[in-house]
Amino acid sequence: MARIHPEGWRQIPASGALARELETLAELAAGLPDDFSVFHGIHWTRVDRAHALFGEIDFVVVGPTGRLLLIEQKSGFLDETAEGLVKTQIKARKNISAQMARTADHLRMRLIEYLEGHAPALDVLLYCPDYVVRQPGSAGIDPQRIVDANRREQLVPIIKGLLREVEDEPDRRVLDRIDRFLADALELVPEVNAVVGQAHALYTRLSGGLAEWARRIEMTPHRLRVTGTAGSGKTQLALAVLRDALAAGLRPLYVCYNRPLADHIARIAPPGGVIATYHQLCDRMLRSRGKVPDFSRNDAFSLLESAFAALTLTDADRFDVLIVDEGQDFFESWRDHLLALLRPGGAAWWLEDPMQNLYARPEIELPGWVGIRSGHNYRSPVEIVDMLNGMLNPPEAVDAGSPLAGAEVEVVVWHDPHELVERTKRAITRCIGLGFKRDMIALVTFRGREHSLLTPLDRLGPHGLRSFSGRYDLLGEPVYTEGDFMFDSVYRFKGQAAPCVIFTEIDFAELDTLTRRKLFVGLTRASIKLILLVSARAARLLGLPDKGG
Repeated sequence: MARIHPEGWRQIPASGALARELETLAELAAGLPDDFSVFHGIHWTRVDRAHALFGEIDFVVVGPTGRLLLIEQKSGFLDETAEGLVKTQIKARKNISAQMARTADHLRMRLIEYLEGHAPALDVLLYCPDYVVRQPGSAGIDPQRIVDANRREQLVPIIKGLLREVEDEPDRRVLDRIDRFLADALELVPEVNAVVGQAHALYTRLSGGLAEWARRIEMTPHRLRVTGTAGSGKTQLALAVLRDALAAGLRPLYVCYNRPLADHIARIAPPGGVIATYHQLCDRMLRSRGKVPDFSRNDAFSLLESAFAALTLTDADRFDVLIVDEGQDFFESWRDHLLALLRPGGAAWWLEDPMQNLYARPEIELPGWVGIRSGHNYRSPVEIVDMLNGMLNPPEAVDAGSPLAGAEVEVVVWHDPHELVERTKRAITRCIGLGFKRDMIALVTFRGREHSLLTPLDRLGPHGLRSFSGRYDLLGEPVYTEGDFMFDSVYRFKGQAAPCVIFTEIDFAELDTLTRRKLFVGLTRASIKLILLVSARAARLLGLPDKGG
């Protein structure tokens, strides 16, 4: 089987012309020997956002001796004119032979420069699987380099023949440089608009196993502790349990530590039940009794907790199902007060991830509870999981469950605050250039909001930042500043994710337990692309190179 670059193409379906090209790629992968390499542009783009690998070329096949074959695929109907074969599109007519010749010449010149004068052996092939070329001699392309509908079954043998015409000895140095040029110099990255939605669908389907099997466990009383790594599907499980309870006419309560996570769950959960942080729950129950907390006091939250614990509960206060998310951040007293809200026979679920314990809370004891563990991260690409396993050495290695690969983690090293700000601006611009829409990009700081250099800013160059203002409106909803790019701390963004994450202001003098956990949380927020902005001293402690800026 031929080696295919970049990876991940089998897991990302396409439609229309892209689906036809995927069929061809599958045929090349299965039919060519393992000493052949195929580079493709399906679902991928270059940083300059040209949609094909080389202008009008869809595939580049590299033979065992370093010979290259550029394949342009044209599906559907073609026109045969006096100037040669033409593909008619909505706004233009493209002369196929002229475009292929220009592209081949351009690539040949770039390769000669890259290979330090070595002349590459380069050939071209037109593949039109739906059209029979009636006059191949006037098509503007060597008839032997045209595979039309009459010869489509011979595509793989023809490619083998063209790339083995000369039985040269392979030059490993040249082959390695060609591979690096095609893989690195072209900077292939996911074609975002094609990938993001399908990547989310893949994550939802793959991580749904936890929600499926955890809900099949039966016990009396129902007390299930789910210890799952980031991206294992805990949120899907929580939402599934909420839906089950509402469908059965029961009253569910979802409680978490993080206000942004509670707000996020409230937006995506079905209506009904109660969704709140622990302190929101305390506040609501006190207000229902006419007791309004005074949040201007320094000890407001401890007084809130004490007042809630002292309430005399009625049946109207109780719930049939309790879901505790971010359980690693809770106190034992909170556990007891929440379980007291359950009706007799009620079900309790406790979801946690010890690696996301950012507040150094002691592990909660849950005697008599049944436990289930999941170490698979289905959300983060393989490269991110490999990085965190190697760099952070978590107590239990995280298993990469995502089929997505090829999304290299970029590391940018900064040396002073001014350089940090400038390189963060540049990282945002780069992500836009890679095709990510503004609402797909999250800027996450390693520092807390109070200590971040970026918190006082409402803009980074031309980029407006949308961040929590620290205030709430009359309805208790958080007030955010105006801006296109979400900016938040690693503490507040815990429990959420984005297709593209810029993890900035990473700086520390010691790689202690808290630092490892903060890095773990930040790294696992990205579902496709991750850029790290790391101080020079932190980079040295982590053994990270500078890969961009």
